[in-house]
Amino acid sequence: MPPPHDGHASSVRGVLEFQARTSPAADFLIAPETGRRLNFGNLLRRSRTIAAFLAEQGIAAGAHVGLLLPNGLQATRLFVGLAAGGHVVVPLSLLAQAAQLAFILGHSDCRVVFVDPAREEVLRRGLASVDRDVRVFVVDPDQALFPGEPAEASWPAPEPAADTPALLMYTSGTTGQPKGVLLSHRNVLAGARFVSEAHGLDRTDRVLAVLPLYHINAQVVTVLAPLHHGGSLVMPRRFSAAAFWRLAREHGCTWLNVVPTMIAYLLQHDGEKTVARGADRLRFCRSASAPLPPAQQLAFEERFGVGIIETMGLTETAAPVLANPLEPSARKLGSPGRAVGSEARVIDPYSGAELPVGVTGEIVVRGENVTAAYYKAPEATAEAFTADGWFRTGDLGYCDEDGFYFITGRRKELIIKGGENIAPREIDEVLLAHPLVLEAAAVGVPDPLYGQDIVAGVVMKPGEVGDEIDLIEFCCHRLGRFKTPQRILLLDELPKGPSGKVQRLRLLNLITGGGR
Repeated sequence: MPPPHDGHASSVRGVLEFQARTSPAADFLIAPETGRRLNFGNLLRRSRTIAAFLAEQGIAAGAHVGLLLPNGLQATRLFVGLAAGGHVVVPLSLLAQAAQLAFILGHSDCRVVFVDPAREEVLRRGLASVDRDVRVFVVDPDQALFPGEPAEASWPAPEPAADTPALLMYTSGTTGQPKGVLLSHRNVLAGARFVSEAHGLDRTDRVLAVLPLYHINAQVVTVLAPLHHGGSLVMPRRFSAAAFWRLAREHGCTWLNVVPTMIAYLLQHDGEKTVARGADRLRFCRSASAPLPPAQQLAFEERFGVGIIETMGLTETAAPVLANPLEPSARKLGSPGRAVGSEARVIDPYSGAELPVGVTGEIVVRGENVTAAYYKAPEATAEAFTADGWFRTGDLGYCDEDGFYFITGRRKELIIKGGENIAPREIDEVLLAHPLVLEAAAVGVPDPLYGQDIVAGVVMKPGEVGDEIDLIEFCCHRLGRFKTPQRILLLDELPKGPSGKVQRLRLLNLITGGGR
């Protein structure tokens, strides 16, 4: 077997050409709804034809190109092909409304957008507010070629350099307008390499890719990592708890990549209790994008017989920062793991001094996967880095004597009650331990006596009826009166961003009447 990747490749094109040269007929992507397959040789050919098509339209390498497409063959080949051709990919959330699209398309300097027919109307409403000509190409999300694309072509431009921008990702914007995270080929390939190395992945591995492709976790972990190590992915159009385990078995998946919200839905689904039958190739489930409550991890592992590797990553770090070890006995429950690839440390968020083992502060990172800048935002870029070049994650936590990090909250989400700092996650996890609670999130609200007091939003499990007094008493026994929410709101759902992460500012707005 040849080496799983070209360690000297400096661009997405270089990695793609290596895989197409060494394993042209090997599957890269399987679309289960249509049965279509895309191998490395065809992915290279189709990447060249995408670049040639745009060049014929007067769109040269370096242009910013938006993607507003559901998961599938078209979205994946455009994502890889555009980056390989030297364009800057601007993924757009399928959940975005016209006003959000208008801001991102305007700020990102997009010249082209590929969109599926179902989202053309909302895209054009957004573009009506953009003071710049933007070409729109409506494409079938399941087709291998789109109208006007040549059947064969050569690259119209040289290979991108390592520091050439490859991806412009907009954060979920929990506080004000989203920021554009500019990631180079070096950044995204480093992220892909860190995933492959941390999880021991090679050509024999296949991932069930259910995360939306407009999220950094899907782009780097479930697309670029398999491209890097020569593996493959099974990509259904959307996540379905009912179809999840069947797809994993039928397609011989060896690993899974999910977020905690998906774990919660899999636990609540009334289907099978185990995946042992026919799933002996399945090695682990990777959880990322938000903290995983220990109770959910234990319940998942007990019910399905699949170990979870909890990890942590950010858009600004091209996904991976921390990961638990591959060896199950070496993992630590409640921790997203140790530094992978990049360096990490804990600092005093005010003085910047490094803190000793066990002391809580802000987690900072540095490495070749870390963005150099926010797009057209020099002040935000300066604020995001320490004076000596470490990226400030905004996560509060500590590092233990074995190098494992534990997250206690977010700097901007801290509840300060009577001068005491309270991490919302501490309250979340107590509520999640209640047998009838599916999801929970705590926030700080203005209080004339304490400065802030605590309110939580709770979603009950299907068919269960919540009782605010019971939930408050449950918290009081475990947290004490001071940290117990003064109010608990029973909600149908918690507000979330594209990655499934709870947006506490939106929850606070719901509670205080500040709007959605």
